[in-house]
Amino acid sequence: MRSESKQNERGAGGATVWDVASKAGVSAMTVSRVINGNASVSEKTREKVNRAIAELNYQVNVAARAARIGTLRVGLLYSNPSAAYLSAFLVGALGECGKTGAHLILENCDNIRSQRKAIERLVADGADGILVPPPLCDSKSAIKQLSELGIPTLAVATARPSPQMSAVRIDDYEGAMTMTNYLLSLGHTDIGFIKGDPEHTPAQLRYQAFIDGMRQAGHNVPAERVAQGMFTYRSGLTAARELLSRPNRPTAIFASNDDMAAAVVAVAHGMHLHVPDDVAVCGFDDTPVATTVWPELTTIHQPITEMARSAVAQLIEHIRARRSGQSYMPQHRLMPYTLVVRESTTGQE
Repeated sequence: MRSESKQNERGAGGATVWDVASKAGVSAMTVSRVINGNASVSEKTREKVNRAIAELNYQVNVAARAARIGTLRVGLLYSNPSAAYLSAFLVGALGECGKTGAHLILENCDNIRSQRKAIERLVADGADGILVPPPLCDSKSAIKQLSELGIPTLAVATARPSPQMSAVRIDDYEGAMTMTNYLLSLGHTDIGFIKGDPEHTPAQLRYQAFIDGMRQAGHNVPAERVAQGMFTYRSGLTAARELLSRPNRPTAIFASNDDMAAAVVAVAHGMHLHVPDDVAVCGFDDTPVATTVWPELTTIHQPITEMARSAVAQLIEHIRARRSGQSYMPQHRLMPYTLVVRESTTGQE
């Protein structure tokens, strides 16, 4: 998707904004700020950029810029370890962009340095607003950078949304409490739990709800019944082996997402354990992987596709308000979750 944007930024002399940035030793976003007359750029930096523009004979492609300004561009900054989650999210985001005629620009990052560069590329490529799905929705550095840029931003699936930023989420605490109470209703009192990324706020609330639900039912959770995961299938394999290799293994395992729950099922099969008779397994999110494993996973349905649609719609509303000079108050939308009971906890019919 970025190749088209680069072409649109190619000047009449053949040089691109990226060429100018490289020669001046600055980011493409800084070059765009200079071209657009942004007062936040220092005079020294402005001189370097203008010198590079002159030496490369870079001329702004007026027609391309005019066409771009007339089109809404939604940026998506992602770093999600779950391909299933990202796939479901893209279905919703692309669908809503298609309805409104907006273009979706994708940028991936995997650490703080690449995160900063990815945001710069999104802005340089003309993003009018940026979606930040998990886990970047909880990245303090990303949110700070976007806030400083003043670009419309919407966080998706953060459990603790900022009052200054729009957000779309579910109630992760109540969802995990619902799952915990469901397992307790089946007679399970010795339940293992696999935690998600400790930096991700929904992971924190899902674990806290599990602990609270067990305590409210009169059951303590020993440390050996909790394993650390990172929302990836591979981390789920390690955590599952840790929990299931104990002589007195738990009768049920609640994993913080479906990828890790699927890994638990795989490990159980490898140990010749029957799911759910020997160990019941459940996950969270209801991503496609929940129905591609056997037995299919009991899980909490998070309406990821619908959340993405809502996020794009809200962000576009913010962008349009900004273009028309109107004020826009951040909106926090709480969407419903659903307990989906399948064979991994109830057995075959």
